[in-house]
Amino acid sequence: MIQTASDYRLPKNLEGTVLDKIVSTKIREIEAAIKVFPAESIEGALERAPEVRSLKRAIVSGDVPAIIAEIKRASPSAGLLREDFDPEGIARQYRQSGAAALSVVTEVHHFRGNLEILAALRWHTDLPLLRKDFIIDPYQLIEARRVGADAVLLIAALMDAADLRLMILEAERLGMDALVEVHDQDELRKALDAGAGLVGVNNRDLRTLEVSLDVSLDLAPIIPAKVVAVAESGIRTADDIRRLADAGYQGFLVGEHLMRAASPGAALRELRSGAVHSGRRHS
Repeated sequence: MIQTASDYRLPKNLEGTVLDKIVSTKIREIEAAIKVFPAESIEGALERAPEVRSLKRAIVSGDVPAIIAEIKRASPSAGLLREDFDPEGIARQYRQSGAAALSVVTEVHHFRGNLEILAALRWHTDLPLLRKDFIIDPYQLIEARRVGADAVLLIAALMDAADLRLMILEAERLGMDALVEVHDQDELRKALDAGAGLVGVNNRDLRTLEVSLDVSLDLAPIIPAKVVAVAESGIRTADDIRRLADAGYQGFLVGEHLMRAASPGAALRELRSGAVHSGRRHS
């Protein structure tokens, strides 16, 4: 039986971290949402949900470098990223500048996102949409599919291997890709054991919020060639992308660098034009 928010317990190694506060709030949020919109009622509406667009296919088959451009207003580590927050306008810029997909942060209290942003973007872009949030309950997967998400982020640190596997399978049942996020060898091993075929290496330590590209570079040699590898966080320059591509990464999730730019689209164009993607291709 997959763990749900009502019986979720944060792993002990994360107690007292920023994740502790975020997840505690998330549990209350999920429980309140279920009372208003039970899972059964959402499931009944899924047959009218828009067709899924594959995140994995966009990464491995599209133009290179494959950048997942993020839309978020704030973060715990950086605070407010931009006052003139226009998700639809930013999405248009990203599309025109060659983004492979969009990552939409939907966490409300610490990132100032919401599901309504993702739902609106579904009708304003043809790019795959990744719901980026702190997902600990299968209800959130149904919720994501209902509003038009094509993929979901699953954080390996937040669950054990058995629950992670069940969450991946549930995402797949709903037609969505699961990008499984890891930060160290143990989490990578857990993700692979759980059957992850799309792995994101987060260069930010969610316990301390420190960022280093060395995390991705160190883990790259032990990611199997059959797994689609995405580097996340701390990517600021075309040289960063070249180094990560040479290490084997096929996708690059870029958020803060783009969101702080006067023109997110121009910043994305600069990154893409300056990067030479020499890494491996998934076959």
